[in-house]
Amino acid sequence: MNKQTRLGEEKIGKLLRVFSIPAIAGMVVNMLYNIIDRMYIGHIPKVGNLAITGVGITMPIMTIILGFGMLVGLGTAARVSIKLGQHDKEAAERHLGNAFTLIIIISVIITILGLIFMDPLLTVFGASENTIGFAKDYMNVIFIGTIVNMLSFGLNHSIRSDGNPTVAMLSMLIGAILNIILDPIFIFGLDMGVKGGAIATVISQVVTTVWILYYFTKGKSIIKLKKEYFKLDKLTVLSIFSIGMSPCSMQIAASAVQVIANNTLKHHGGDLAIGAMTIVSSVSLIFLMPIFGLNQGSQPIIGYNYGAKKYHRVKETVKYASIIATIIVVIGWCTIQFMPQVLIGMFNKDPELVGIATNGLRIYLFMLPVIGFQIISSNYFQAIGKAKISMFLSLLRQVILLIPLMLILPKFLELDGVWLSGAISDFLSAVITGIIFYASVRKLKEPEDL
Repeated sequence: MNKQTRLGEEKIGKLLRVFSIPAIAGMVVNMLYNIIDRMYIGHIPKVGNLAITGVGITMPIMTIILGFGMLVGLGTAARVSIKLGQHDKEAAERHLGNAFTLIIIISVIITILGLIFMDPLLTVFGASENTIGFAKDYMNVIFIGTIVNMLSFGLNHSIRSDGNPTVAMLSMLIGAILNIILDPIFIFGLDMGVKGGAIATVISQVVTTVWILYYFTKGKSIIKLKKEYFKLDKLTVLSIFSIGMSPCSMQIAASAVQVIANNTLKHHGGDLAIGAMTIVSSVSLIFLMPIFGLNQGSQPIIGYNYGAKKYHRVKETVKYASIIATIIVVIGWCTIQFMPQVLIGMFNKDPELVGIATNGLRIYLFMLPVIGFQIISSNYFQAIGKAKISMFLSLLRQVILLIPLMLILPKFLELDGVWLSGAISDFLSAVITGIIFYASVRKLKEPEDL
């Protein structure tokens, strides 16, 4: 049984273990990329509380870069899975080659625009005269490294669709471990502060990119990165965007939420409130990244079996993934509600910041237990190529519900209104997603049942 046919034949439980454990490990590692910098930066002597706020100001920009990585990366990965399920290797390689070119073009545009418009962007995103210096130190380096950031993240998803989840995990593990090693050296050892954290991150991403490119050119991949497929093909690009647009839109929406949140937090709680939201977002990553990894592990299983019309296996995959995701978020909820100071202390120990972050963490993530199912169900529509539904469900939690709540509630509840908007949005989006998901799944019937 080769790496692809097993997706349609092996037991779902075993496949989820084989594909999801490396993917979860990979996403946890990816989480470390985001969190380790903040942990070290938050403990810079004397200025840690403002430094972590400065990095928090940059989160909308980082989220936009991640969104474009998802636009190409996740869209390509889903198409590769479906094409391999249809035994069309040439089409899968065409998607991979086009993805490489798209990433190069998009990353160059982001770098140029980011460096030119950095100051006004950071001001709009909530920077004050006390925090903009830290934000600029960080983003000057990150913008220059955008190309390796997007290549390492975008192409890694296709390794998993190629049938090698372990290699996908290792590619992220190499970069994250290097980042963990380099962060204290550059931040404290070389006394480079915030800029040092950014340099460590970019160096780590360079190494990861080299590893991934080697895999798709000279490694043991089923599909290869070939020059003849670098030329953009309109239909191929549109097929990538049609699926990748949903997670990309979710990230762009998340960026918009972060901008609104930063300015609202700044108005009702000052710079430290933005720092508190940075910590809240970081803690949420600890528990949500494993679910995103579970999504990545289940995506090729769902995509392959949907393409092969083995719908009972599609349903079974979503069922098991939802159960595992719910267990993860329930554990996260218990930790957040009963030990918030332990989590917050990993980032900063300033008493005032800890007090604000504790209240925010408990309220904003109060409905965390229902989010596992919502994320898995949204991913199902992405995996089977139903981009419009996937996009709607992705935007539901981040835009359609959250932004209006974040604009309205603080007018009556001040800072607590910002925190409460997250919980309400999470609950309502889970209910609506559940209704749409179950209505869709009931329509799936095996060919022999028709």
